[in-house]
Amino acid sequence: MIELVSEDRCITCGLCVRVCPTNVFDSDDNGLPVIARQEDCQTCFMCEAHCPADALYVAHHADEKVEVEEADLIARGLLGSWRATIGFGSHGAVSMAATDTTPILRTMRASIQSERSV
Repeated sequence: MIELVSEDRCITCGLCVRVCPTNVFDSDDNGLPVIARQEDCQTCFMCEAHCPADALYVAHHADEKVEVEEADLIARGLLGSWRATIGFGSHGAVSMAATDTTPILRTMRASIQSERSV
């Protein structure tokens, strides 16, 4: 569930407002996104993934609010961590599919690699 919009980091681009499939955000008079309907958050991480300023934090708890402190999230490297994990906005990032250990994906990767070496 969306838990934090960092006023210090936010660049008021409005991407989070536009990508949210359940219209969780409103914008204040200055364009800062405001969590207006937190209970509607589906924990899809779309807002966090698209935030170019790493100003959002979505907790993995879908059905309950979690108390968070921005300074703690920053200290733990959690602001922007989902975006980094999926490789949005990062050059040289490793995709999640490349690190997935599901047997079918390992087989598919091995097949693709052998086709490339031929």
